[in-house]
Amino acid sequence: MLPAPRFTAFNPPRRILMGPGPSDVYPEVLAAQSRPTVGHLDPLFVGMMDELKSLIQYAFQTKNEMTMAVSAPGSAGMETCFVNLVEPGEKVIVCRNGVFGERMRQNVERMGAIAVLVDNEWGTPVDPAAVEAALKANPDAKFLAFVHAETSTGALSDAKTLCALAKTYGCLSIVDAVTSLGGVELRVDEWGIDAIYSGSQKCLSCVPGLSPVSFSPAAVEKLKNRKTPVQSWFLDQSLVMAYWTSAGGKRSYHHTAPVNALYALHESLRILAAEGLENAWQRHHEMHLVLRAGLEKLGLNFVVDEDSRLPQLNAVYIPAGVDDAAVRTRLLKDYNLEIGAGLGALAGKAWRIGLMGFGARRENVALCLKALEEVLN
Repeated sequence: MLPAPRFTAFNPPRRILMGPGPSDVYPEVLAAQSRPTVGHLDPLFVGMMDELKSLIQYAFQTKNEMTMAVSAPGSAGMETCFVNLVEPGEKVIVCRNGVFGERMRQNVERMGAIAVLVDNEWGTPVDPAAVEAALKANPDAKFLAFVHAETSTGALSDAKTLCALAKTYGCLSIVDAVTSLGGVELRVDEWGIDAIYSGSQKCLSCVPGLSPVSFSPAAVEKLKNRKTPVQSWFLDQSLVMAYWTSAGGKRSYHHTAPVNALYALHESLRILAAEGLENAWQRHHEMHLVLRAGLEKLGLNFVVDEDSRLPQLNAVYIPAGVDDAAVRTRLLKDYNLEIGAGLGALAGKAWRIGLMGFGARRENVALCLKALEEVLN
């Protein structure tokens, strides 16, 4: 028999998280997660799930019946949308202006479908004219997929216009809202979004590990009329939905839900609803303006133009001659402050500074600016 390993309890320091995610978690959310665990089919937990579904619908601004939280992070939410809707051989227009558009392409091709790429320069939003050209050139396309808020660059695309184009050309839209939900305007029903996914750890300021998703009636109809089975048993929404929908107060067993993590998501969305969506969007914008002014005083230049810039994800170029890793290491060691490195084409060239959820507050902005000033000098 192997000897029993001996470790002390893990007690992490209290970091200030201003990277691309996870964000600072609300204290109330951490407290909610520590509440007693009950069974995932307990009547009280079922009642909480009903409330949670309503809160997710509010955050997405949708009445879609098929709205829930996938028991896995945003990457699983992405796969949930693609694997349930896209079948082998079908054509998907995939917009790629950063890392996460590329992940959409990989999902499409892994399931034997055809990805038609619309590429835009990193740091720029998806170009609706280029999308319309691709839709015209591919009248047999079934889907348009794009990232609303590209986390790798901080670029915000015009989801309302892009989804209108999808409708015009008979396509269903699949939208990545991992970084946008709760931080910028997002209206699923009004904009005609068919399938959307997000993550718990960004502007919702919840613990990582859950992915809110929602499917329109048209997307549900596509799922019901598939010619082939959904490739993933765990992510098959036709099975999972029976767990998220009460029938006479009972739910069909599908998997053991992450009970305490769902407590946390319920609390974070309750806080969002208490603040009000439009107030939350405005707060993120106001904190961005304060951060922008300070960063520009330090001589830092933004990657994304102001008119398409995410307030909650600020990508700035690293000044010439500055050691990227050394600065981030000093911020972490001396200030307990985390900012993000560049990703993909921006690796080593940019920092990503997050202002998400509970982290989008003045004291965080002030600390970040002061710490950067001292380290850079």
